[in-house]
Amino acid sequence: MASISSTFAELRSKGQIGLVPFVPAGYPDLATTQALLPAMEEAGASVIEIGIPFSDPIADGPTIQTAFTAALAKGLKLAEVFEAVRQARGKVSIPLVAMVSYSIPFRYGVEKFCAEAKRAGFDGVIFPDLPPPEGGSVAAAVKAAGLENTLLIAPTTSPARRKTIAALCTGFVYYLSVAGITGERDKLPADLEENLKQIRSLTDRPICVGFGISKPEHLAQLAGKADGAIVGSAIVKRITQALASSAGPDQVAREIGAYCRELLSKVR
Repeated sequence: MASISSTFAELRSKGQIGLVPFVPAGYPDLATTQALLPAMEEAGASVIEIGIPFSDPIADGPTIQTAFTAALAKGLKLAEVFEAVRQARGKVSIPLVAMVSYSIPFRYGVEKFCAEAKRAGFDGVIFPDLPPPEGGSVAAAVKAAGLENTLLIAPTTSPARRKTIAALCTGFVYYLSVAGITGERDKLPADLEENLKQIRSLTDRPICVGFGISKPEHLAQLAGKADGAIVGSAIVKRITQALASSAGPDQVAREIGAYCRELLSKVR
């Protein structure tokens, strides 16, 4: 199975941008989560981000908040997410990254969380609410477990702080296209390219862009400027739409796979 670093290195060698779809674990159930993972890989995803539901949203817009709330209302447990990923891992060869509020591993035990995430089949973690300097010791625990670490940089992050954050990233740097919450947007911001160039001057790590990406044109705009495009709310919205027509796990997976192919249609 490819690592996060090697995956993006191969994409760079081919001059391609990677698709990083987001899946809310346990929405509407773990069977659907398990069906989505191989379907997304088959459709061309390079890395899959699995969101672990959390009751207090950090930067999640209403679409992802609603999905997380629905999963938690069924009593979803962290151990169940790990077990579902472990069971599905044999059908997926691309890297899997856990997106999780730091409060969860903090309460669970950082070392324990990282060790169990690795055993489940995760390749990396994203802590969206973990800033430096606290991120330093946590990054060491992530590395010790054999995982790759990703932190977030926003348009409002100062150059000095961007450098500090980028230095803690071993998987990729997650750049927020806009300051605010997740959600689909018609256009990407005008200052996006300038910000990506500035971050490039600070690190040789891959840079993936998230927040607002939902169209093939967005990936085409990012190609050659970013290493990956993270698509979250738009995928969750389409899962919800499929569920409205009583689609089961396999049908949801087929529809999301078709959407992933659509997203890549202008860059592959």
